Amino acid sequence: MIIISKKLNLFRWFARRDGSKPPEAENLAHPEASETSGAEIPTQVDESEAVTLSDRRLMEWLGIDIGVINMHGANALKEATVYACIRILSGAIAKLPIKIYKNEGDTRKSVQHDISRLLKLRPNEYMTALDFIRCLEVQRNIHGNAFVYIDFYTDRQRRGKIKGLYPIDAERVKIYVNNNGILGDSQKIWYVISDGDREYKLKPSEILHFKNMSLDGLQGISPLHYLRTTIEGAAAGNEYLSGFYKNGMTTKGIVHYVGDLNPEAENNFRDKFEKMANGLKNAHRIAMLPYGYQFQPLKMTMADAQFIENHNLSVRQITAAFGVKLHQVNNLDRATHTNIVQQQREFYIDTTMEIFTMYEQELMYKLFLPAEIDAGFYLRFNADAVLRADPEARITALARAVQAGIYTPNDARELEEKPPMSGGNMLYANGGRRPLIERNGRGDDS
Repeated sequence: MIIISKKLNLFRWFARRDGSKPPEAENLAHPEASETSGAEIPTQVDESEAVTLSDRRLMEWLGIDIGVINMHGANALKEATVYACIRILSGAIAKLPIKIYKNEGDTRKSVQHDISRLLKLRPNEYMTALDFIRCLEVQRNIHGNAFVYIDFYTDRQRRGKIKGLYPIDAERVKIYVNNNGILGDSQKIWYVISDGDREYKLKPSEILHFKNMSLDGLQGISPLHYLRTTIEGAAAGNEYLSGFYKNGMTTKGIVHYVGDLNPEAENNFRDKFEKMANGLKNAHRIAMLPYGYQFQPLKMTMADAQFIENHNLSVRQITAAFGVKLHQVNNLDRATHTNIVQQQREFYIDTTMEIFTMYEQELMYKLFLPAEIDAGFYLRFNADAVLRADPEARITALARAVQAGIYTPNDARELEEKPPMSGGNMLYANGGRRPLIERNGRGDDS
């Protein structure tokens, strides 16, 4: 996020897969330029480029070899626990359908809307609704933010209606807070999107912004940024284990010899010895040493390094940060049937409900007109769809709801996508139940 000061450097940016300019996007206006719609705006060229401390080019320029342990951004998915957590979260959110409802008096009714097709079937021509939500959730968990460009119809008959929803690469988006009014007083926040050597600005009403936990309420923070040390440690452990097996599970050691060897002779001997003793093809084979040489291994076992303990600690820290339960990443050390059921319930209550609410609030505010919200339109993730995978639990829950007089038989049949039956619109309850008012013979609630 950038707070605009009195000096305004021009930006460049947007991301549509086909490279075309979005209909509603405009070039970021220069302070000295006239307000000419669609005109090419002169830009101030700045040869300098801002880079982050995690930028690979900066590391190389400083002489730091980050090698394979680079857990920045999408590279963190190379660590198994991070990959598992993001896969579980994205799947848990994306698999639930979004339904649109309307409050009609004391009842709510599932209704069709102009955006129903976008949210239930296909938000754009490139992806399904499941792929769309899964993509957003992956980006939100990696970068802390997920962005969607709202493509509106521009013809007169359908002006203002939504044509499609397009995810934007979160790394291409910058948020500008216009607190000094340099970009005009009408908008306090602008989203600036990069497209190669150009930049475009979007109003908050033209973009969906889904955030992770935030320090300022405007921009989400990436969990990977704060977990970098833990993730890199876990990745280093995996790399060590991989190298251990690649070397034929041989240990490092020291070769003792009598006399002096020049550097070239030392390097030649080391290379030949490693080719002879290292690698899977040399495992369990006898290594030969010249007369007068003695090999002394440097033993550092995994138990000495507390490898298993440190690995389990990293797994617990990463899963806790993402709100994923240990049994979901196949860590069953302390798992029982009873606590797995309870943990799964806690996952949906403590982790996913917050995410559902975040998506629902942003989608309702940006995709519905104010008049529609006032008329009672709203949307919800259908969490009951989780029971589709457990028919026995689903039927048991519906039967109890009908017997308790909460659902009519036809309400239950509708949830099972069955046609209504005659006489099924009445509430039924156990005939042996009577109100307390009748039992104590009083006409009040005492």
